[in-house]
Amino acid sequence: MTNFGHGIKGQVFAVDESTLFVKGFAYDGNAPDAFFWVGNSPRPSPEGFIIPYPEEYSGREPPVLQQHTNTDIILKLPMGKRIRDIRWLSVWCRRFTVDFGEIFIPPGLDVPKPRVLPEFKRLAHGLRSSNISILDAKTFYIPNLHYDGAGPDAYFWVGNGSEPNIMGTKVPNELGSLDPLRGYQGEDIEIQLPGNLTVYDIDWLAVWCVEYRHNFGHVYIPKDLDVPPALGQTKIATTTTTSSVITQPTSKPANVNCKELLRGKLNVMWEVMDDFIVIELVGRIREDQYMAFGISGSHGHPQMIGADVVVAFYDRRQRRFRAEDYYMSSLAQCDGKLGVCPDERIGGKNDVEILSGDRSHGVTKIKYRRLLQTNEAVNDRAYPLDRQISVIAAIGPLNSRDEANAHSHTGTEVTVDDVQIDFASKNDHTCTDALDSFREEDGPEPWPSRTILGEKTITARIGPTGGKRGYTPITGHPSWGIAWYMNDLLIPEIYVERGQTYTFIVEGGDETTQPAKYHPLYITSSNEGGYGQLTEAQKRRETVYAGVEYDADGYAYPTAAGRYCEWKHKTIDRSAEIATFDEYKKTLQLSCDDPNGQPAYLNWTVVDETPDLVYYQCFTHRNLGWKIHVVNAGETSKISGSHGLYGSVSSTVLYTLLLLALVPGLFALLPLPPRGF
Repeated sequence: MTNFGHGIKGQVFAVDESTLFVKGFAYDGNAPDAFFWVGNSPRPSPEGFIIPYPEEYSGREPPVLQQHTNTDIILKLPMGKRIRDIRWLSVWCRRFTVDFGEIFIPPGLDVPKPRVLPEFKRLAHGLRSSNISILDAKTFYIPNLHYDGAGPDAYFWVGNGSEPNIMGTKVPNELGSLDPLRGYQGEDIEIQLPGNLTVYDIDWLAVWCVEYRHNFGHVYIPKDLDVPPALGQTKIATTTTTSSVITQPTSKPANVNCKELLRGKLNVMWEVMDDFIVIELVGRIREDQYMAFGISGSHGHPQMIGADVVVAFYDRRQRRFRAEDYYMSSLAQCDGKLGVCPDERIGGKNDVEILSGDRSHGVTKIKYRRLLQTNEAVNDRAYPLDRQISVIAAIGPLNSRDEANAHSHTGTEVTVDDVQIDFASKNDHTCTDALDSFREEDGPEPWPSRTILGEKTITARIGPTGGKRGYTPITGHPSWGIAWYMNDLLIPEIYVERGQTYTFIVEGGDETTQPAKYHPLYITSSNEGGYGQLTEAQKRRETVYAGVEYDADGYAYPTAAGRYCEWKHKTIDRSAEIATFDEYKKTLQLSCDDPNGQPAYLNWTVVDETPDLVYYQCFTHRNLGWKIHVVNAGETSKISGSHGLYGSVSSTVLYTLLLLALVPGLFALLPLPPRGF
């Protein structure tokens, strides 16, 4: 701004077609009747009109301009005026018709404008919308949003790359919350990017399931954007009354390193900062458990003896998070000299500095740091930055001293394979599961498990998990919003007989390029599935009974991938309010992507050596299926009483009820037991 008097100073920016931003505005406040003043005459003159500042005021007249020193000011043009309607901005005194300072609007100025994008790409869970708008550098307007709400760990998600991926950032919903997304039925909402993120920093906006790494739908962000800056000037009316958006203090780090240590239970993230290694452990542990991570006692395999680890946990008595430096001289309880001991108990010191801790929904996160090289040559090992090094991890119980107690050696609570980390790496992100999915401890009563008995032909389709009444409470495993529907029942327990052949008609999707719609069926010893995700070492610990073959190079591939058919919600997920699965089923409708597509057929002859319990699962994803009970020839009819019976209670209960119905006088005929024990 040109200064003619009273110390006028400031840079003026066009924010959008009706908003100006004055950066670093200065004015001494000594004029009696000064205002921000705009007009369309060749020069500032009495023919202009006031831009009220502040915009909100009481009384009939806007307040006169007060003193300012280096103030950032947003000016909204009144009465529907646009920047194209004015030629200048002035600080003007009405009483003395004096121009204290001015700036002229360049003719034909191309001001930033909101940008209209396509709608969400429709991939899963009924996600759709009308065209999405970028209102400013941080704000998205999403009209007519539909989503069934069945994803257990789904969020608005932004990031970089050719398509949505795990290296994204959560975006708060329209209420500023980072809770998993609820269902939407045609609502108009606004969301704002967290922290320092702007639309210029991202390539896409998606609805993404964090735990299962699945994209429900997305829209790409163009690179030629010229949208208004995020100065709070773009708020518009939405379906849901919004509150102030809660932003995160920091955006996604430039370099994210994450390694899965114990599948589904423990991840480690790390970053080197000057002479320190900063480590964050994320574990699905109870409050009476610890999680431990450190350098193996021997390179090339996981060895506890000689290992230098940190034991992290929540101290319930002191109500604080702790991280303790440990050295393991032998596989024994610490006696003050030898064993699995805190460094402080054996003459050393705790070289670990705890930085933060959080515990919510069964997941504990503890961040700490220590020097790459400490002064304790015996108890502490250096973290090298020039090579990979073998690490170990474990989860176990705390003893009465709040020290690490013995853990199991099953492979689920301790590393059994050689895990190596290059601590100098950048973006080494191989974690397959996020552990911070939302789960409420208490919820509605789960639906009883269904049973399929005596059927030799079984259809396998995809459907919703039934929320807090379905998959997770029935199985005890997390879900990502879909599960197998066998003969159109949600994860029933299937009974098969040894020596018999069973045909599964599989309609779980055959498009390998669409992971959300590619679910080949296979029969396995694993209660989780996801054979295609496993390492070679993990595959050796799993037995596959049907649905997988091997190519000439020995690589496994699925054989039962047919067209995609899914039971979808007619509106949103209503499982929480519906007491029975039969009633819930009425809220669903079957949809097949390709009416002319063909199902796949999995033929399984149950050999005599098949164990009593196996599972039907998805080859590409974990936790979609459930149990298959294997019985000897002829036993299915004994359990059910008739072929083809579908039960909503367990087979044991059915058998008991059948006996009671056939022999009501049975108990009257039995002799009384003798008295005593």
